[in-house]
Amino acid sequence: MARRVVCRAADVPENGLKEVEIEGGLKLLVANAGGEFFGFQATCPHQDVPLCEGVFDGSTLTCHMHLWQWDVRTGAPLGLAEAPLQKYSLAVEGDSLYLAGAATALDVGEIFNGIASATLDELAGLARSETFPPGTVLYRPGDAAEDFFVLDAGRVEFLVGRGERTTPGGFMLKKGEVFGWAALLDGYPARIASARCLEESRLLRINGKAALGVLERDPAAGFIVMRRLAALIARYLASSGAQ
Repeated sequence: MARRVVCRAADVPENGLKEVEIEGGLKLLVANAGGEFFGFQATCPHQDVPLCEGVFDGSTLTCHMHLWQWDVRTGAPLGLAEAPLQKYSLAVEGDSLYLAGAATALDVGEIFNGIASATLDELAGLARSETFPPGTVLYRPGDAAEDFFVLDAGRVEFLVGRGERTTPGGFMLKKGEVFGWAALLDGYPARIASARCLEESRLLRINGKAALGVLERDPAAGFIVMRRLAALIARYLASSGAQ
């Protein structure tokens, strides 16, 4: 797979920041620390504030909203910050920066973005990549909810509810989006929505209980993931008109 261009090195001022979006929809924050370049998730893990609007002194990155700070060389949290930044390795070749290594759907999506690399690697190790043809119904309301999915490629229609109470037209999911949430929730052994592939789609399937076990071993990551999951569910239910 060809390496993905991030931006020109000259586009990032010395001791400055630049937000970029690369092929595949991944948004990165690029920091230039005295001529060394570092890549991180583009938004703060606290409340998804764009980090390009923050303060950077060449070594410490500070989110302007609630003053969370990180070591720009490692992404490690400093001071008030309660979570690390997801770091992306960059390679310099000529006058361009490249993403070193291929980002997965787990890297791209908002749910897992920003958690510790070791925890993300554990989750990736649980994932099974599966490809489905157009028209495949992945699950319906009432089906057992053991696994959740992350869209890696293709298009999936997600509908909340059942019968006449489903969301009109459904939601079109994009790469990195998580669905099949019930597998991550206690007390919801059955599906409360349906999902169907509109075109050939590649998905990451992850067992919910196994994923929760990984997150329990990293409470900071678990807090971030479950807070974002709650916000995601609320957003979909609000859009569907559910009460």
